[in-house]
Amino acid sequence: MKQIAVISGKGGTGKSSISAAFATLNGEVVIADCDVDAANLYLLFKPSDEEEESFISGYKAVINYEKCSGCGLCLNYCRFDAISSQNNRVIIDEISCDGCFLCSRICPENAIKMVPNDKSRLYSGSFKNGRLVYGRLAPGEENSGKLVNMVREKTKQVSEKFDLGTVILDGPPGIGCPVISTITGVDKVIIVTEPTISGLHDLKRAAEIVLKSDRKPSVIINKWDLNAEMTDQIHEWCNQNGIKVAGLIPFDKKMVEAMVQGKTIIEFDKTNVISMELKRIWNETINDK
Repeated sequence: MKQIAVISGKGGTGKSSISAAFATLNGEVVIADCDVDAANLYLLFKPSDEEEESFISGYKAVINYEKCSGCGLCLNYCRFDAISSQNNRVIIDEISCDGCFLCSRICPENAIKMVPNDKSRLYSGSFKNGRLVYGRLAPGEENSGKLVNMVREKTKQVSEKFDLGTVILDGPPGIGCPVISTITGVDKVIIVTEPTISGLHDLKRAAEIVLKSDRKPSVIINKWDLNAEMTDQIHEWCNQNGIKVAGLIPFDKKMVEAMVQGKTIIEFDKTNVISMELKRIWNETINDK
């Protein structure tokens, strides 16, 4: 099994569009959408969702008002300001509640119960180019790094079950725990950046995270022709740090047109310069020892 992770130091670089295009270049693959805070590949590929699993991201406190005496002890002890009193009635704010269990432990009436946050989901199913695994973290729920680990484990199981040797991991933007969970143990990491000052800044941070995992990333500069001067600066920085620039993707409105049509750029126009460049990058990446 060969695992290739595509990440970006910031959002909006075109990472998911490139990941999706790669998925349509290799026959059947397993593609994992590890951007569980804002998964979107399922919107493009419309998988069958044959399996669904719940993910418990934590717990929230719920009051049984038949038992609650309104003593206010929990209000005094809550360090997250999640508990308040309104009209002599104790109220718990779900968003502020950290699920620490303290209020349930000190309540003299045993009126507070801890309920699992289980609205987040993991899905697995088939799509036209193989199998798709993705997670969707419910609004307000946390531990996205753990959900990414769950996606990774399911992806491994799916790869083995259907004998699919190529896995593409579409990672989340940034450098936090979900990104680290995405790149851990993979064979290749591609960082997608754009020719802006913030693009270079966040590329450096993302590259540092990858290098600390004992892997050397390659870089794709997307929309390079919108700022040739910044593209040169990114090239120079990569050369100074021994990081390969895998390719340059020009700006083209056809990328947007393809997404509007529910297609990758490869499916939309195989002869487009972007399609040809992505095909070259993919072939070099997949065949690189």
